[in-house]
Amino acid sequence: MDYIGELILIAVGAGVINNFVLHYFVGICPFIGVSRRVDMAFGMGCAVTFVISIAALLSWTFTYFILRPGAPVTTWLIGPGTDLTILSYIIYIFVIASSVQFVEMYVRKFFPPLYKSFGVFLPLITTNCAILFACLKILSTVAVPTGTAAWGVVGEGPQPWDLGRAMTLAIFGGLGFTLAIVIMAGIREELDHCDVPKCLRGAGITLLVAGILALAFTGFTGVGAGVKKLLIEDKPPPAKAEPKTPKSASAEATADKSAIRNRTRPS
Repeated sequence: MDYIGELILIAVGAGVINNFVLHYFVGICPFIGVSRRVDMAFGMGCAVTFVISIAALLSWTFTYFILRPGAPVTTWLIGPGTDLTILSYIIYIFVIASSVQFVEMYVRKFFPPLYKSFGVFLPLITTNCAILFACLKILSTVAVPTGTAAWGVVGEGPQPWDLGRAMTLAIFGGLGFTLAIVIMAGIREELDHCDVPKCLRGAGITLLVAGILALAFTGFTGVGAGVKKLLIEDKPPPAKAEPKTPKSASAEATADKSAIRNRTRPS
């Protein structure tokens, strides 16, 4: 239950409490540029979620087996104590760019209208800092320095994240991005029918709405502590088996006499 509780805590934190866009303010370019219509925003959110999931899978694999100090591949090839985390930025950018190219080919092949509606914003996923941010967070939780705890992880000591925790962070971080951009698109569609002051039309009112959304999401602060307390810290103690009461000597003697009487009784 501790592991499931950690996954739920990471999911709630990445999707709502520490939303990548509204808490860390990463991924602002597509958040502002592709939030004019709900359908476009939802498609962009799905594409970002797909790319961030693939990038997280590959980045965790490279980090755990090659980049981190004491990784098995580098230890076998070079020697113990090898630290290649300095190459993490180059590898992560290469992984993200390859994932975006795969998504672009897939969308252009099977969803041509969606590909045309994205326009130049689909290749811009390559420079979406939300994806690189997720990869760097995974790096900080896999290559954990001695004596520290990663990302406020439940548990004691420097425990590197496994693939399940890393993928939970990536998937729910992408879903949190989708939630934020779809909410923003819905508000902007309604703003088209409102009498916005001339000085605030365009980017002005968009940035104001984004700031109000960020303030609204700060209301979830403290939910993580409640979820942690509910799922992990307040577990009921295991039930103790009640000890069996020993039979008294008189009761045992009576039972023995009854058994002898039954055996000697004629049929």
